[in-house]
Amino acid sequence: MPEAVSQASSPTVADVAFRPWSEVPLLPRLIATAAGSGFLRPASGTWGSLAAAIPAWAWLSWAPQPWITPGLALGVLLATVVGVWSSNVCIRTTGIEDPGPVVIDEVAGVWATLLFIPPAVAVASPLLASIVGFLSFRLFDIVKPWPISALERFPRGWGVMADDLGAGILAGVLAGAALR
Repeated sequence: MPEAVSQASSPTVADVAFRPWSEVPLLPRLIATAAGSGFLRPASGTWGSLAAAIPAWAWLSWAPQPWITPGLALGVLLATVVGVWSSNVCIRTTGIEDPGPVVIDEVAGVWATLLFIPPAVAVASPLLASIVGFLSFRLFDIVKPWPISALERFPRGWGVMADDLGAGILAGVLAGAALR
């Protein structure tokens, strides 16, 4: 006889019949998928990263230099908070532990990467900073070296977000050093 699944644990494939994305409420679905970019194929994570890099480029292009770092930090914080919440809603609704279309973690990761690029460099060459940030983040997000891979073990929405924040930090160190 199968054991009952505790309410505190996440559902597994054996425990749950997967439900369609149309059952995920609209607001958390839009946030988690970065306005639907997570549904693009192939490589939804790359599309989600691009969805983050474009507004980041605009921010680097038009924001006054003293606002660059605080604006990116606020963006990372907000993306993380709403990312954990919306990821949890998607996990609960679909029954999938780390749903592929959820790319809000890529948004937070790209913006975290850009935090490490010197603001003077970002303002002087916003397109270059955005491209280097995007590429270095994708490298660390795909390869997931330790300790990034260990962060995926956090529960539910925190696990979805934590590994990409870790990838963003390591990618930011690389990108910041490359652009100094």
